[in-house]
Parts: sequence; C-alpha cells; structure tokens
Amino acid sequence: MSLRKLATKGLVWTFAQQFGNQFIAFIVSLVLARILLPAEFGLIGMISIFIAIGNTLLNAGMTQSLIRTEKPDQEDFSTVFYFNLGASIILYFLLYLSAPLISNFYDREVLTSIIRVYSLTFIISAFSAVQLARLTKIMDFKTQTLIAIPSTIIGGILGVSLAYSGFGVWSLVWSSLATATISSVQIWIYSKWLPDLSFNIQKFKEHFHFGYKLTLSGLLNKIFDNSYLLIIGKFFSPAQVGYYTRAETMKQLPVTNISNTLNKVTYPLFASIQGDDMRLKRVYSQLMQMVVFVIAPILIFIAVLAEPVFRFLFTEKWLPAVPYFQILCFTGILYPVHAYNLNILKVKGRSDLFLQLEVIKKIIIAITIAIALQFGILVLLYGQVLTSVLAFFINTHYTGKFLNYSGWEQTKDILPILLLTAVTATIILVLDYYFLEKYLDIIRILAGGTTGVLLYLMASYFLKFESLNEITKLLKK
Repeated sequence: MSLRKLATKGLVWTFAQQFGNQFIAFIVSLVLARILLPAEFGLIGMISIFIAIGNTLLNAGMTQSLIRTEKPDQEDFSTVFYFNLGASIILYFLLYLSAPLISNFYDREVLTSIIRVYSLTFIISAFSAVQLARLTKIMDFKTQTLIAIPSTIIGGILGVSLAYSGFGVWSLVWSSLATATISSVQIWIYSKWLPDLSFNIQKFKEHFHFGYKLTLSGLLNKIFDNSYLLIIGKFFSPAQVGYYTRAETMKQLPVTNISNTLNKVTYPLFASIQGDDMRLKRVYSQLMQMVVFVIAPILIFIAVLAEPVFRFLFTEKWLPAVPYFQILCFTGILYPVHAYNLNILKVKGRSDLFLQLEVIKKIIIAITIAIALQFGILVLLYGQVLTSVLAFFINTHYTGKFLNYSGWEQTKDILPILLLTAVTATIILVLDYYFLEKYLDIIRILAGGTTGVLLYLMASYFLKFESLNEITKLLKK
C-alpha cells in the first residue's frame, strides 16, 4: 500500500476513533455535568496536573522512540515494556505516599483517597503502552478504534450509573479506572504482540537517550499546561476549578478530535519521509492549513454562541464558565500548529532542541502567570492567550531552519483563514445580538451556527481556499 493510501486510511480510522470516543465522552460528560456539582469536577481538576505528569513519564519518550526507530525488533519492544511497567509501579507508590501532602496543599482531605485510587490507571495503562506504540508504528488505527470506543462506552455507563446512585466525585474516578482497564485488556487480546523475557541494556540506552529529552519536554509542557489548574485550585474555590475544567474540556473537544487525530497520524507519516525536506515541507504545510481551516471557525463560532450553548447543554449552574471558555478558545486555534512544528524536531532526531524550546517557553509562561495572577482569574487566562502566540514563533524557529518555512511564512499561509473566520464570527455576533437573543437557546444555536458555517464555506469556495479542496478530496476518499 502506498504511503498516501496508508496515511488516508490511518486518518479515516483515527478520526473514527477520536470522534467516536469524544462524542461518547461528551455525552457522558453532559449527563454527569447535570448530576454533579461544579465543585466535584473541580476536585478532579485539582489532581489533573499529577495525572498528566504520570502519563507523560510513561508515554512521552520511550514509546515515541519506538515509533521513530526504523526497524524495531522484539528486544526493542520488550525492553521498553519492562521499563514502562517498572516505572509505573514506582510512580504509583510515589503518588500514594505523596497524597496526604497534596491534600494538605489544597486543604481538601478527600483528595488523599481519590489520588491513591485514580493513580492506579498508571500501572493499568503501562501494561498496554508498548502494544499501542506498536500499532501506531504500523499505522494500524483501525484496531485502536475498535478497542477505544467500547472501552469509553462501558466506562461512561459505569460513571453515569454511579453518579445517579449518589457516588459524587467517585463516579468520575471509577469511570476512568474502568475505561483504562477494559482498554488495556482489549489491547493485549488484539495487538498480537507479547513481551518475552529479554531486556537489552544497549537498546534501552538508545531509546532512553532519545526519549528522556522528550520526556523532560513533555513534563515541562504538562506541568505548565496544568499549572493554571494548580494555581486556580490553590487560590480560588473548587467551584471555579470546576468552571475552568468545564471550559477547558469544552474547548478541547474540537481541538482533540481534529488536531490530535492528525498529530497521531502525522508523526509516523513525517518519520517515514524525514529524509526528503521538500516533501516534508509540502505535507506539513497542507496539514497545518487544513486543520486551522477546520478548527478556527469551530472554536470562534462556539465562543460567540457560548452563553446559549452552555445553558442548553449544561444548565444555568455552568454559566460562570462562559467567559473562561471564550478566552480559552483563542488558545486552541494554534494548538495543532505547535504540535506539528515540534513533530518536525522529533522526526529529525533533535529532541535536544525540542527540550530547549520547551524550557524557553516555560520561563515565559512562569513570568506571565506571576504577573497576571495579581489581577484575577480572567487576566490569568488572557495571559494564556499571549503565551500561545509567543510560543508559535518560538516553535517555528527551528522549523524555519530545517524546512525553510519560517513562522512568518506559516502566518501568511493561515492568515486568510483567520481573517475569514473573524469576519464570519462578527456576522454571527450581530445576528444573535440583534435578531435572535429573544428566542430559545436551541434556535439561537442552530440559526447562528448554520448561518456561520454556510457563509464560511461559501466564502472559502469563492476565494478558492486550497484547504477546502483538500478536505473535500479526503472526504470523497
């Protein structure tokens, strides 16, 4: 099968996995948001930084090295498997012992038991991390899809059932554990790979040498991405953490579905053509413009209609999350561009530069947080938008050198899309404010959203946007 056909097939199945998973997770989250209180979601938000750190330690480096390696053998996979498993056990016990300290930091005693149970997902996931990397390496996203969706459904049903039975925050904990366990068991059954008893020190050193820099970069990234939750949880109420978590989750829905789907496929795709810079630049540019073409209008249109959307989906009690969501939408537009630029460094084997860029960005984020925190939570979020824009130009520094594709060139390529999005969003805003505000929320959402999408697509057609043509071809295939 040709690389183009393999990539197209991978995209189809990965989109199916992401959209199926996210749709089911969204429905579950919607039901849970109507049953549980914002403060109960806030408790999970408070520990999200520790969960994110754990997942990064297990997945960011060694498994990425396996995907990048041209012809990994049984020893490669087994070596990384045993390292991951051992690391997950150590990590669990560290969090188990640290749980009371974390609870004291937030002054929430219930977090001790929540952390000790929730953290079991590290060990469960470590059992299947290498099998998952192997499936990604061979671009077998069909199997991953057929595993992920049933796991999400069963975990979601359990979570909703427990919430209706009055388990509160524990319904979220047990739902996550169930999803991870069912997924891991299925991966073992369907991946057709088992570890043997080999552990090659030399191969470990090779993977570790490449992977530890990505792991450190991932750690920095996760710590600072979740630092907002840490800070809001420390200085503000659990309810505000819940509002922020809901806004962030809502923002991530289109971002995760589209950009992470493409990112999952593009890393092995970029790795397969890493020696052809001209082709790599062309493929990168097309993908970047396609994903911004889709993500930008979705985020901005929903931001304009955020009030009726939140009230209709989550009820009045979640309306304080609306301004958080509207600000965060602007950070989501550049998220896939960040990821693709950094993927170029990974496929070029320059994990040292990857780490260097992450350190620079995190220093800027730390300074921004320190200044913005003094002016309240909304200014803190506006600071997140500012750092996202700055991060774009930092991330494109080395891409410009490797592919002769600078940040300014990338900006020029996506600027027409952003301008068209802004114009269309303004029309939706005027329509909603002057003509639709007195109607039911569902009418405002449907009328405003439909108008925006039709205007955006019509203008894209008449302006001959290449991204529209590429997406149309992809859908036809």
